[in-house]
Amino acid sequence: MRTTVLIFHLDYARSHANRALADAVDTSPDVEIVDMGGLYPDGAIELEAEVARLLAADRLVLQFPVQWYSTPPLLKAWQDTVLTRMYYMRPVEEGERLRGLPVMIAATAGNDPSAYTSGGANLFSLEELLKPLRATANRCFWRWADPFLIYRANKASADELALAGRLYAKRLAEWN
Repeated sequence: MRTTVLIFHLDYARSHANRALADAVDTSPDVEIVDMGGLYPDGAIELEAEVARLLAADRLVLQFPVQWYSTPPLLKAWQDTVLTRMYYMRPVEEGERLRGLPVMIAATAGNDPSAYTSGGANLFSLEELLKPLRATANRCFWRWADPFLIYRANKASADELALAGRLYAKRLAEWN
């Protein structure tokens, strides 16, 4: 089963946490890693290529750092461009072909887990902040998997990031 990991990071080359996750699964022959920011630095998404990539996926991971309680702009642009076509303009020819697609979010956040509570600095859990993506998965009839979340991403040691990478690889390998 082929897992497509789309990484939406503004500066993936300088990333520590997102790169550690990707590096941990990059050697798997069943995983395709795509640096979306590297492909589309100007934000102009190649619609045909992305529709084809999504149609070829057996499983989809959307990986990104949480920014201002949301997704990076390129992920939103990808949704607006690719999913609008597939689910509103060509629902039978394209969108329906992805019914049941397993989808997982792999998100990194800079703050401590305690900040993502009702009494914390961010008021909401990361799971709550990701609800728009869960609603999108529901609308597309995708199978939602529990997200893989990393906290303190910009403060994690090399050992912590290596452990996170191993856990991520294990999670993808066991995901059904």
